[in-house]
Formats: sequence, C-alpha cells, structure tokens
Amino acid sequence: MDDSAIITDFMHAMQPCAPPTSPHLPVLLGQGSLQSAFAVTPLAVAAIGTAAQALADYVDASFGRRPDVAVDRRLASLWFGTSLRPQGWRLPDVRDPITGDYRTRDGWLRIHANAPHHRTAAIAVLGCAPDHQAVANAVAHWDAQALEDALVQAHACAAAMHSRTSWAEHPQGKAVAAEPVFRCSRHERDAGLRHNGTSQRRTLASPGRPLAGLRVLDLTRVLAGPVSTRFLAGYGATVLRIDPPWWTEPGMVPEVTLGKRCAELDLRDGQQLELLRSLLAEADVMIHGYRPDALARLGLGERERQAIRPGLVDVCLDAYGWTGPWQSRRGFDSLVQLSNGIAHAGMEYFNKDIPTPLPVQALDQATGYLMAAAALQGLTNRLHDGHGTTMQLSLACTGELLASQQAIRTSALTPETDADLAPAIEMTSWGPAQRLVPPCWIEGIPMHWDVPASALRESTPQWP
Repeated sequence: MDDSAIITDFMHAMQPCAPPTSPHLPVLLGQGSLQSAFAVTPLAVAAIGTAAQALADYVDASFGRRPDVAVDRRLASLWFGTSLRPQGWRLPDVRDPITGDYRTRDGWLRIHANAPHHRTAAIAVLGCAPDHQAVANAVAHWDAQALEDALVQAHACAAAMHSRTSWAEHPQGKAVAAEPVFRCSRHERDAGLRHNGTSQRRTLASPGRPLAGLRVLDLTRVLAGPVSTRFLAGYGATVLRIDPPWWTEPGMVPEVTLGKRCAELDLRDGQQLELLRSLLAEADVMIHGYRPDALARLGLGERERQAIRPGLVDVCLDAYGWTGPWQSRRGFDSLVQLSNGIAHAGMEYFNKDIPTPLPVQALDQATGYLMAAAALQGLTNRLHDGHGTTMQLSLACTGELLASQQAIRTSALTPETDADLAPAIEMTSWGPAQRLVPPCWIEGIPMHWDVPASALRESTPQWP
C-alpha cells in the first residue's frame, strides 16, 4: 500500500504559522520504511520535506524563483538514525550504562542519566551503587509513579510508562492534545536602524547558497535543536553553538556539530552573560531548548530577547509542551515515548513484554526539521514585513502528531550500501568520516557544509 496520503496529512499539520493553504508537496523518491507501530518513515519524509519547502519559500521571497523539492524516503529514514560513518575510529557510547528501562513493582520506568548531574541525582534517590544491576534491584522495590515523582523532584530525568489510553486521560496528555504543533507570536519590526549589518550580510547570499550571511545563535543540546541548526548550516547559515562548561554529549557531538562553530559561555558569570547578549544583538535567528523559565531567570525572557534584537526569529523547544502541569519538566525523546504511550503501543504491536520505543529518535529528529522550517518561515515573514517571530515547538506535540497515524505495512529498508554515502571525506575533530547522501534535493541548491564536525568549545564566542 502507498503511504503518500499519510505524508500529505502530516505536511498539512506541519505548516509553521502560515495561512491554512495546501502545502507544496515534494517529489517522493526511494523505497522502504522503518518498521514501527506508527508511520515513522512518512513522518521523516514530511518533516524533512517541510523544512526543504520552507527553504524554497525563502528562496522565492529572496530571489523571485521557487525551486522544486524532492525527498528520498530511504535516505530520510537513515538520517533519522545517524548520518555519520567514521572511517578507522569509533564513536563513543551515546548512553550512560544507567540509562534504560527498569521494572518496578507495578510497571515500567525509564531513567535518563546521560548527563552527569542527572545521573548523580538519580543515584541519590535510589541510594544504590552507580551500576545498571544495582539500579535495577533498587527500582524493583518502587511503584512506578512514586519513583517518577521522587526522581523528578530531585531534578533527575525519568518517566513511568503509560498506555495511549492512560496518557489521553492524564492532565499533561490533555494539555498537549490541545496544543498546536507550532505556537506563534509576532513582535516589533526590525526598522534596520540598529541592524544595517543584517542587510549587508544578506548580500553574501545567492540562489545557490541562500542562507549565507545569516547568523544563527544555537543554545541547544541533544537532539532536536542541533538537527535544526545543522540543516540551516547546510545551506550557508553561520551557526554559533554555545555550551556551558559542564555539558558533554560525547556520543552525539560528531553527529550534530557539522557546519557549526562551537564555543563556551558560563551564563552564571555576569560578564559572560553580557557577551551572550551582545551575540544575540547581532543574530538573525536564536534557537534554544531551555525550559520555559530558565532564560527568563537570567533576564532573557521572550520580550527581553526581542528588545535586544528587534526582528529576531526566536525558535523555542520544550519537551512536554508549553501548557499543563509538566510544561517545565525536564525531558528527552525516549522519556516522552514512555510517557505518551508510544513505547507501550510498540510493545503491543510487536508482541513483546518490554517497552518498545520507535526504531529511531523520531520525535527529536522530526521536531528538529520542524524547528528549521519555523526559522525559515520566520525569516521569510521578516523579509515581507520586518517583524520578529517567536515559534514554540515540543517533542510531546510531535509525538501526538506521529501517534495520529498508524503504520501501513510496507517493505522494510534494505541494508545500507556504499551508494548511500556521499563520496567526500569529512575531516572531523576525531578523524575522517563519511556522511550519508543528503535526504532532500532542492533544485539548484546543494546541501553542503562549510566546516566539518568539531568538538564542543573549540571556537571563541564571537561572530566570524
């Protein structure tokens, strides 16, 4: 059966704050699908296609020509996994040994401990040795909901498993169900008085490199935000990623820092916070994944960001949604899948007795491409009227979108071959590597990156 109708439905729901018109649909290429209880490959095609079509809209507004777009379903599926293939070296482990699903007395609970401070908080609650078996033994004496509450209160990251039915009845499930995929607001015009540099930098752009000269301030971590800024960098945007001194994500950094300059700022230090303000004043786009109140506590709430940079395109990510009792809860893709019933549905679909999540981190990946689309829509709007834009997305809303479409049984992806890899060698900070062939094709606009993937904190916190 053909799942193009599902892709069309997804793309209709993925229009970022635009009038309710029919979206341009990409040409579909390739064969095969990721095997799941839900339509993961159609989601991948639709999300990447939405970002590519948003770029085509921006090119049309900038140069008066709208390029054609195509998306390869096979490559889109592969990019929703990982895109990097090391040559002669290995990526570090992505997950901490404690991260995983554990049986409780009455169900299942997942602990996410990849960040050292989250790991420390979880171990403090459990009162056990920091190894997987000791954690499993300790968790087995708890009820799932009581342990989730205790871990979250201690600033650890965890989620008890819900079914789709119980999530629909949960206060946060109800809140997320009522939210749109994009929450949008418009702001003060960029009068061009303080930001003549923006129009000057835009002269660097061309129909073949349309985002050249645009500055993107990236304050995101694994995984959705970095996916969005990697996409923008692939078409010429200057991306400056800022991390605090304690952050590490060794398994994912080579995957997502492609095309970016990575620097460090400790925002607890007043001088370094002022430096961030100065970087923001010269940015065109800011993309961040802080919980809703975190930047406000630093004096960088939504209004303050727009005051510092009138006309800013401000793209914000949250895990569990922007309303409801969990709007400020820490979360990651795998935790959201436990909470919203996706892992439970996978367990039933494949007749397993353990939580069965999606075959890839599809909530992260899809939300990342939708964040890129949001940024591009905001830039297109600013070309027309000069207004700034705030767009808010969440992993939980993307999860509801995915859960609205069950999978149609189609042929599985065939094993990866050399034909799936781009021939160029990328000299990363860790060694040579190849990337997958780009998942989308935009007429006359190749996706390529100006700098290879680099380690965090290798650059200085300044615009080039």
